[in-house]
Amino acid sequence: MAISFQTASETYRPIDLRTVAQSPQWGLLRDELQQAIRVVGEVLPFRTNQFVLDHLIDWSKVPDDPIFQLVFPQRGMLADSDFEVVQTALGGGSGAPNLASEVARIRETLNPHPAGQMTHNVPELDGRPLAGVQHKYPETVLFFPAPGQTCHAYCTYCFRWAQFVGREDLKFQAHDTDDLVTYLKAHPEVSDVLITGGDPMIMRTNVLRRYIEPLLTPELEHVQNIRIGTKALAYWPQRFVSDRDADDCLELFDDVAEAGRHLAVMGHYSHPVELESAIAIKAVRRIRATGAQIRMQGPLIRHVNDQASAWADLWTKGVGQGLIPYYMFVERDTGARNYFEVPLVRAYQIFKKAYSRVSGLCRSVRGPSMSAFPGKVRVLGVLALRDMMDMNLLDLVRESAGFEVLGEPDRPLMVCDFVQARNPDWVRKPFIAEFDENAAWFDDLRPAFGKQHFYFEKPTESSQQHSLLELTEMLLE
Repeated sequence: MAISFQTASETYRPIDLRTVAQSPQWGLLRDELQQAIRVVGEVLPFRTNQFVLDHLIDWSKVPDDPIFQLVFPQRGMLADSDFEVVQTALGGGSGAPNLASEVARIRETLNPHPAGQMTHNVPELDGRPLAGVQHKYPETVLFFPAPGQTCHAYCTYCFRWAQFVGREDLKFQAHDTDDLVTYLKAHPEVSDVLITGGDPMIMRTNVLRRYIEPLLTPELEHVQNIRIGTKALAYWPQRFVSDRDADDCLELFDDVAEAGRHLAVMGHYSHPVELESAIAIKAVRRIRATGAQIRMQGPLIRHVNDQASAWADLWTKGVGQGLIPYYMFVERDTGARNYFEVPLVRAYQIFKKAYSRVSGLCRSVRGPSMSAFPGKVRVLGVLALRDMMDMNLLDLVRESAGFEVLGEPDRPLMVCDFVQARNPDWVRKPFIAEFDENAAWFDDLRPAFGKQHFYFEKPTESSQQHSLLELTEMLLE
């Protein structure tokens, strides 16, 4: 039987490590769970709110409840040795390690900014790095407004966890739009600006307006799509319904449409329960009434949504409310990845099974997709050569490849492509990797057929490699 709570949750107040013990739900947790939350929460950021506690978590299923796993730090998110060090440091006493230094050391091992975010994605303006801006793909610029670099609640797997630990050197943040506007004027190829974080919807509407309105001027007419990345629809739907400036927020969304631009709310959904509350449903209706679209996306996460039924239910319920399924992501190689990661082969199987169960309206979704260094890499399938082409073409493949294909026709291979890429020429161009049932991220993949490099790792790869890839592409269409 589900445990119900009737606490007041209409005014947003964050709950953190200092205040979580004051919530009525805290007393339901075993001592060891409480201790794990305190220890792991020193390393990975923790924040929730009463709406999440009251309406999204089934406390009769804790610790296995998916939203509890999604929001509360878990023992397995740290290596045993690191957990013990932090636990000892928290206890204090003579000889105890320094807590701050140990926490800093552990965080450095967790790959705080994966996929070249700081090293390759930050553009320059007049020879200086542009603070709070990333430009990885030609058509899309990411913008990180400083007041939006927190969230209504933190996801324990969050690949941007480093934004929330208080280190200024790890943050992406911009305090105004002046440099952004100047940069966009010089880059007419940019059609989309994604306002992200953190969560931009944590900002009051008057603050959000200061960041959006400069993008709506005639000088930036080439910026046709304004995207807002947010988890507020799941974690605090009151933002669009009952917050004191909810109506102002929807008026701002109207203003974007009146300026002739398209507003896309990139709704971050992890589980079907996030779509079920009456206020969440109302929030969706109010946003859609402004003409904005809501696209739903989220990562595949072990302990949370690593079942095909969860994804099929999520997409079906979302489409029923007018949402557009967009991406199933692979959890990035950062933070507590060992706790959350799902091998790519299994991720593909989950996606395929879920995809096969839903109507065509749900099949706008793409995945499983990895936001890796070279681009968004999609796992297309696990196929044998016999599956890729009829046997009459096998000799042609061998000849086109310029080398003997290793293995038998039934040997499994992993076929991937790019949904987006640093080099637009790579988009939709497949590549083939050796089958590895344990590979959980792009960096784990190895080229098939005895090759040393994938085509995007070695631009001078022979035209014969491209012949194979082009043939494969035609057969997979």
